[in-house]
Amino acid sequence: MEKIKKVNMGEQQKRYLSLDVFRGMTIALMILVNNPGTWAHVYAPLRHAKWHGCTPTDLVFPFFLFIAGAAMRFSLAKVNLCRNKKVYFKIFWRALTIFAFGLFLNAFPFIRQDWDWSTFRIMGVLQRIAIAYGIGAFLAVRFSFTQLWGIIVSILLGYWLLLWGFGGSEPYSLDQNIVGVIDAAILGKSHLWTGMGVPFDPEGLLSTIPAIATLLLGYMAGLMIQTASDMKENVKKMIFFGGLLIGAGLAWAFVFPMNKSLWTSSYVLFTAGLATVILSGLIWCIDLKGITKIFWPFVVYGTNSIFLFVGSGLWTKTILKIHFTLDGNSVSGYSYLYKTIFQPLAGDLNGSLLFALSHVIMWWLILLWLYRQKIFIKI
Repeated sequence: MEKIKKVNMGEQQKRYLSLDVFRGMTIALMILVNNPGTWAHVYAPLRHAKWHGCTPTDLVFPFFLFIAGAAMRFSLAKVNLCRNKKVYFKIFWRALTIFAFGLFLNAFPFIRQDWDWSTFRIMGVLQRIAIAYGIGAFLAVRFSFTQLWGIIVSILLGYWLLLWGFGGSEPYSLDQNIVGVIDAAILGKSHLWTGMGVPFDPEGLLSTIPAIATLLLGYMAGLMIQTASDMKENVKKMIFFGGLLIGAGLAWAFVFPMNKSLWTSSYVLFTAGLATVILSGLIWCIDLKGITKIFWPFVVYGTNSIFLFVGSGLWTKTILKIHFTLDGNSVSGYSYLYKTIFQPLAGDLNGSLLFALSHVIMWWLILLWLYRQKIFIKI
């Protein structure tokens, strides 16, 4: 992890504010959907699709990867896309660091009885980000614009053919997809997530390959923004481009269903298209029209994103391990807060939502303090 840096505000202003806002909106939604008071009472849009489909919650992860790709274009441009050992080492080190933080989160809270390495989950959200970033950045440095498009198309078509050709009679089902088979062969069934009732990791190795395409589509959007001579015209082009991706994703979904857990090619196109359209709208409102005040809370949320992901994960795991007595029963600190404060205040469903919103506000206040101190924790 790099040192905590106090950044000059002039340096911050060189960034496209719309990118920070989009990142902030995505992260705020992540905190909201990850922290209900109880999973037994959650509004449908704040849940992942059970298998096929795409809810607002299913947009969080691909949007974050898309934004990471767009930001990657700006960071690589600073070194003029140089192909030298220093650039490659920086890419590798950053990917390795993010991956290590993912393993750290999986292992936390390091209580001895929890250290069952035979069932330790290897993959996760940060691990996928690390792999997608590492490979995506390498490809962006090594290959031209045209070649990158060829790589994106090859990934999406190749992934479709792989799943269709080597799956069972229902190749896109939970039980018969090739993704779980390959992940189990490489990582071992005991190291996969079991939240769906069978060993299957929604952030597994094979399904990370199309996630690289998500990041590269974000990189392409970043390239359009950075090289635009007329941003108004560029916004129109981005909206058109995003619309094409959305349409292609919806059409492809008839034969290759949208599925976050499999990270299907139709899901990649649809979510990247939505991200492109939303980013275009934000550029129009914020960077062209100067409408910034209403978006300022999300600017705060758009800073220190990896710190927030790790910090919120550590917080949740910690209060889940702390126990209190309630009505003669031992409950986690998480449940205790929900049942003693939020459920009596707003009922089951709205209390669960209010609990999640309280976390959104809590983390915003923490980020606001860091923002005002001009402290930005970089990895």
